Amino acid sequence: MKRLFSLMLAAGLALALLAGCTQNAAPAAAALPAPEADESSQFGIDKHINMETIDDWLGRDDVAYIDVRMLFDPADYEAIGGEADLTRTIKGFKVVPYPYLATLTALPVSDAYDGPCLFSLAWNDDGSIASATANYEESAMVVEELFPKDKAIFLMCGGGGYAGMMKALLIYMGWDESLLYNVGANWSYNGDNRLELVVYPDDADGDVIYATWRADYAYIDFDKLHPAR
Repeated sequence: MKRLFSLMLAAGLALALLAGCTQNAAPAAAALPAPEADESSQFGIDKHINMETIDDWLGRDDVAYIDVRMLFDPADYEAIGGEADLTRTIKGFKVVPYPYLATLTALPVSDAYDGPCLFSLAWNDDGSIASATANYEESAMVVEELFPKDKAIFLMCGGGGYAGMMKALLIYMGWDESLLYNVGANWSYNGDNRLELVVYPDDADGDVIYATWRADYAYIDFDKLHPAR
């Protein structure tokens, strides 16, 4: 009888511990909605995951967060109310500048970057890519290592254009379109996860500090790459 009571007590304790662990376990991450472009967006920014909702989708292990802006862009984005310098990003995003990866489509601003890049592209009128030519032997390797194929990828830039171009390139190169999100336009971000890359001193006469070291930045040294033959 005592043995039976002991077994029942042990089983009860085990069930109680299991219930406690279940109650204290972290809630499962919400399922990602399928990518869906907002019809009113010029650049196909996602309808569900964008700068208004992005804070709700940060810190996930099943997502790669990529900011495709340059630290200092030569294009005159101030002319359209944007910023050429990367003054801020969002915590958790890795900076991988699109202009270093592939040629741009026509931009509504002057002085766009036209220096070295991994791929030379020909664009169709609908914004898709007609052809892509690797300029370096390592071109595909760089993209494959920076943009995982086994995760969703959130692509962010200033206004949505570079992110759209990056999404088109990944689709052309064989990435799963159902995992690619253009989350858009950081120029409009007002959330709680800003990562400031420019520090303005309290003294009005002090020099602005460009805190580029705060960025998780993918540096590509074109001088060290091998031109494609």
